[in-house]
Amino acid sequence: MTTSVRPRSILTIVVLTVGLLTLLSTLSLFYGAVPISRATVLASFHAFDAGNLQHQLVQEVRLPRLICAGLVGIALALSGTMMQGLTRNALADPSLLGITHGAGLGVALSLAFVSEHSFVTSLAFSFGGAALGTTVILLITVFARGRFSPVTLTVAGAALSALFSALSTGITLFHQVAQDLSFWYAGGLSGAKWAHVFVLLPVVLLGLLISLHIARSMTVLSLGEDVATGLGSSLTKVRLLGFCSIVLLAGVAVSVAGVIGFVGLIIPHISRFLVGTNYYLLLPVSALFGMTLLIASDLLARMINPPFETPLGAVTALVGVPYFLYLARRKELSV
Repeated sequence: MTTSVRPRSILTIVVLTVGLLTLLSTLSLFYGAVPISRATVLASFHAFDAGNLQHQLVQEVRLPRLICAGLVGIALALSGTMMQGLTRNALADPSLLGITHGAGLGVALSLAFVSEHSFVTSLAFSFGGAALGTTVILLITVFARGRFSPVTLTVAGAALSALFSALSTGITLFHQVAQDLSFWYAGGLSGAKWAHVFVLLPVVLLGLLISLHIARSMTVLSLGEDVATGLGSSLTKVRLLGFCSIVLLAGVAVSVAGVIGFVGLIIPHISRFLVGTNYYLLLPVSALFGMTLLIASDLLARMINPPFETPLGAVTALVGVPYFLYLARRKELSV
């Protein structure tokens, strides 16, 4: 997408999305397995009563879950946008190219081999697994030197995901911790707490800052590697910084919410269609759309079959799978 977009149109899109995000955020505090009245929700903010179970439900369960959903949505959307830009592959997505499953493998290793398992150990191993998956994809991209089509690279990523998933299953079955790992593969935010918010927030902000730092170079890269090199962009530096950001974002998202697919695939395409390929605009808009989509998906996951929760990964797949098939059938898949 190379057509220019009027600033007024972009502003309208942002304002409408912020309005929708505000509405969804409000609904996520009101509705769930136990509906809570508007007055009670407001009272939990300005007159919190520690002895009131509904106040505690809002402040200690739904509010941190809402914030985690937004931050995970930002992380997945940014990582997908950067991955598509860096690989110039319209089918690129951390969940499709093995990065999130690499993070899942790291979580499986921590469950199997760390005696005193905690969120911190899951986070550290998740980063390591995401780094492994990213390194493999980066090597494939570098050594292929354009010989791989987007579909071929996606198939390679799917094979890598299958390998990581098989290793994770084998490790957890052998060490009898498969049930503990099932949460990460289903995907969900039922266990989100304030501790997760305090970890997610700085990591996501760091990933956003890195992405904005290389935004100009990614915009130039969208014109082609030869053009980017001719204009003085260091592709090695840009890709190194970009993939470091992807590791941070994908790793922290998986450690908190598990394997949630297709957010990083859908959002960049919608954002690119609406605002073009200027990454100074594309990245923040993708972050806003990712936040909105995941909050909406999390609300839907709670409301489909109350009081039980539908896996969040299944909800995002309902939209993501048809869109993936549509993209795979397109003749031109470069970005």
